[in-house]
Amino acid sequence: MTPDGPPTLDDVARTAGVSRSTASRAINGGLRVSPEAQAAVDDAVARLGYSPNRAARSLVTRRTDSIALVMPEPDERIFTDPFLGATLRGVSAGLAGTDLQLVLLLARPGEHPGQMARYLSSGHVDGVIVTSHHRGDQLEQELAGGSLPAVFVGRPFTDAGLRWIDVDNVEGGRVATRRLIERGCRRVATITGPLDMTAGVDRLAGWRTEMRAAGMPDDAVVEGDFTVAGGTEATRRLLDEHPDVDAIFVASDLMAEGALQVLDARGLSVPGDIAVTGFDDLGIAASTTPRLTTVRNPVVEMVNSATSTLLALLAGDDVPAEPQVLEVELVEGTSA
Repeated sequence: MTPDGPPTLDDVARTAGVSRSTASRAINGGLRVSPEAQAAVDDAVARLGYSPNRAARSLVTRRTDSIALVMPEPDERIFTDPFLGATLRGVSAGLAGTDLQLVLLLARPGEHPGQMARYLSSGHVDGVIVTSHHRGDQLEQELAGGSLPAVFVGRPFTDAGLRWIDVDNVEGGRVATRRLIERGCRRVATITGPLDMTAGVDRLAGWRTEMRAAGMPDDAVVEGDFTVAGGTEATRRLLDEHPDVDAIFVASDLMAEGALQVLDARGLSVPGDIAVTGFDDLGIAASTTPRLTTVRNPVVEMVNSATSTLLALLAGDDVPAEPQVLEVELVEGTSA
């Protein structure tokens, strides 16, 4: 700090021995600045403790120094869904050491479809990571046709021009279902995730593929919503409509927790009467009784990859457009 207050751009220019415009260009990206001048300005910034005015800097660079993490879900889900919580923590950690600020965008009651997409396309952020997206939120259409750098955690319904990272949800559904069939179960049902999300669609497809490969009926299907309450309601309906089931593949561990509660309330033992498998392995499975057999969802790896990919895009690096699909792993418990 100078005797008259915080150091200014003029102070940096004077200390570095360059013009004010050269100092500004050096601080805001180094365009048309010689290596010697850049080094002098960097040294002056460090010596003076200069911090650029973000508002003024954005006028020069046309950048906001912020990225958005978009979760089109109600805010209460952040505190109850381990996948969303882990995603938020992972992106925040991935930005450590950068000057980028994180803007969290959640769905609001009564929000008009496309409102979030319009916000993103209006220049408020430099890039975006999207997760837990739904078919009707219009994010895919807006981001696929725009210039805003974007990475999806989770397969989009359309991948035209979109970069994304996901776990192999189809194979995960197959692995979880295969475990039940190998156990000797012959009436295997499923509680799906929301079918306006690709995770719900793909896990259902995996279950159905494995059932048909085993020559078993694939009619015992009830849609859930990836919440404990949704799993509870879906299990009640499933048992009422298909009382002969002897196994259930539940497409998330949160819903499986609700399913186990219903089975216990109805006096059905797990896995004695009905075997159960879940999907996620983000902490819930280890705390259920019995311990849930589940499929690992590698959220940390996905979020790390999404964040590093977005940072590379913002830096102007040549980033391959091919999707990244991570392998699944069955985590044994005692519920199946």
